Amino acid sequence: MLAWLAALGLALVVALPCAAQSALPPAIELVPGHDDIQLSPYLTWRHDAGAVDDDADAFRRVQAGEFAPLPGGQSEFGFRPGAFWFHARVVNRHDIDSRWILVQQYSLSDYIDLYARYPDGRVLHMASGDHRPFSERSIRDRHPNFLFDLPPGQPVDLLVRVESESSMQVPLALMTQTAFAELARDAQFAIGIYYGILLALFFYNLVLWLMLRDSSYFWYLFHLSAFGMVLFTLNGLGFEYLWPNSPWLADKSVPLSICLALIGMQQFARTFLELKTRFPRGNLVSLGLIGFFLLLGVASLWLPYHTSTPIAARAVLVGVLWIAVAGIVVVRRGYVPARLFMLAWSMFLLGTTMFTLIAFGVLPKTFYTEYGVQIGSALEMLLLSVALGNRYASLRKENERIVGEANQKLERKVAQRTQEVRAALVQLEEAHSRLRDSSRRDGLTGLYNRTYFHDAFEKMLVEGQQARQPVSLLMIDLDHFKGINDRYGHLIGDDCLRFAAQRIGKVLRAHDALLARFGGEEFVVGLSNHDLHDAVEVAESLRRALVESPCSTQGHGIRISASVGVHTVAPGAVDDIDAALEIADRALYAAKANGRDCVKTSITAA
Repeated sequence: MLAWLAALGLALVVALPCAAQSALPPAIELVPGHDDIQLSPYLTWRHDAGAVDDDADAFRRVQAGEFAPLPGGQSEFGFRPGAFWFHARVVNRHDIDSRWILVQQYSLSDYIDLYARYPDGRVLHMASGDHRPFSERSIRDRHPNFLFDLPPGQPVDLLVRVESESSMQVPLALMTQTAFAELARDAQFAIGIYYGILLALFFYNLVLWLMLRDSSYFWYLFHLSAFGMVLFTLNGLGFEYLWPNSPWLADKSVPLSICLALIGMQQFARTFLELKTRFPRGNLVSLGLIGFFLLLGVASLWLPYHTSTPIAARAVLVGVLWIAVAGIVVVRRGYVPARLFMLAWSMFLLGTTMFTLIAFGVLPKTFYTEYGVQIGSALEMLLLSVALGNRYASLRKENERIVGEANQKLERKVAQRTQEVRAALVQLEEAHSRLRDSSRRDGLTGLYNRTYFHDAFEKMLVEGQQARQPVSLLMIDLDHFKGINDRYGHLIGDDCLRFAAQRIGKVLRAHDALLARFGGEEFVVGLSNHDLHDAVEVAESLRRALVESPCSTQGHGIRISASVGVHTVAPGAVDDIDAALEIADRALYAAKANGRDCVKTSITAA
C-alpha cells in the first residue's frame, strides 16, 4: 500500500506541470529557410491597465489562459495607458543559428522588457526603449532589439512587456542576425534616399531663396526642414544620433517637431496661395492655427507626453485638411499656380492621414500605411518645388508687364527728378558736413569739445599701447580767470579764452597734438609718443607762451597765466581715459596749490 501511494504521488508531481504546460498556446517552429518571422499572427496579449503585474504574474496568467490572440492579428492599440503583455512560445529547429534577435519595429515605445523562460526554469530579462539609454540595446539600431539564445529543439516562452505614453504599436519580429543585418541595410538605404531627396531640395531652394529673397522659398525651406525633423524623430534616428542619453528630449522632440512642421506648413501655404489678398478670411484662420500650434509647441515642453502628442497628432489632420480647403478656395478663384499646389498637397495629405490613423489604431500597419508619409512627403516636396518655380515664372511675367508700363511713365520723370535730387544731395552733404563739424567743436574757441576729446584720446591710448609708445595728457587751467570776468566782464573774458586757445594751439602745432576745451577756463591736450620729460617741456612752452605778452582787447592789456598738470601713460600700463584724466587733474591742482603759473607732473604731485 505504501509503495502504491508513493507511485501515485510521483505521478501527480509529473502530471501537474504537464497539465499547466498544456494550457499554453502551441509553439512557433523556427525552421531553416525562415529567418525573419513576424510574430503578430502568433502572439497572445493582455492589457495590464494598472501596470502592476511582474513577469511571474504574467507567466501565471498565460498558463491560466488569460491571454487572448491579437484582434485581427494586428498589434496597434492607439494611445492607451497601462502596460501591454505579449506572449509567444518558440522552438528553434535551426541547427546552426542559436542566437536570435527580437525586434520591436516601432521606435517610440518608452519601456520594453523581454522575459525569456527556458525549460530549466531560468528566466532571462533584457530591457530597452527610448526612456532607457540607447547604449543598453543589444545592437545599435533605431529599433529596440534583444539578442539572446534559442537553444535548438527546446521550447522557450517569450514574454514582452511594453509600457509607453506614445501610441501603443508593437510589431514584433524574430530574426537571425543575418536577416537583421540585411533588413537594417535595406532600411538605411531607403532612409538615405529619402533624406537625400530632402537635402537636394533644401540646398536647391536655399540658393533660389538667397538669390530671389522670396518669402515663399524661405517658408518652403522651413516646412521641409521641420517635417524632415519630424520623421527623423519618429523613425528613432533622433534618439540614435542626437540625444541617445536623454529620454526627456526623446519625448519632447516628437510634439515639438510636429508643431514646428505645422507652423511651417501653414505659413508656406499662406504665402504661396497669397491668402492675405485672395482669401482674407482664410488667412485669419491660418494665422489662428499658427498661433495655436505655437502655443502647443511651447506647452509641450511642460505637458505630459501622453497629453501633448495625441493633441499634436490630431492637429496634423486639422492643419493639413485646412490647407486643402484653402487651396480649393483659391483654385476656384482662378489662381493657376494653386492647381499644382493642390496636387502636391493631396500626396502629402494621403500619406499623413494614413500615418496618423495608424497612431490611433484605426488602420493596420502595412508597408504602404507605415511608409506612406515618407512617399507622400517626398512627392509633395518635389511637386512643391516645381510649383514654386512655376509661381515665380508667373510672377516674373506679370512683373515684366507692369514694369514695362511703368518704365514709360518713369522715363519722363527721371530727367526732371535727377537734377532736383542732385541739388538736394549737394545741399544735404554740405549741411551734414557742417553739422558733423559743429557737433564736435566748441562754439567759443573753435577747439574740439570735451566729448570729441574723450573718444579721440581713448583711441590714442589704444594705439599707443599697441605701438608700445607713451601717451601724455596735459590739463591746463587759466589762473584767476574768475577775477578777469568779475573785473572786465564776460565778453572780455571770452576774448581772453580765444586768445589763450590761439597761443596754446600755436605752440602745439609742431607736436601733432590733440587740443580741446575741457570746460570753462580749462583746456586739455593729448600728446602721442611723448614721455613725461617731453610732455613737461611742451607744458613749459605753453606756460611761457601765455605770459610772454598780455591779451589786448577793448583797450585793456590783460596778463594771462596758466597752471598745468602733466600725466604720462607708459607702455603696458592699464590706465583708461577716466583714470588718466583723474591723475592729470590731481597734478593740475598740485600746480595751483603751488602758487599757480607752474607745471606739475603726476609724479611730483604724488
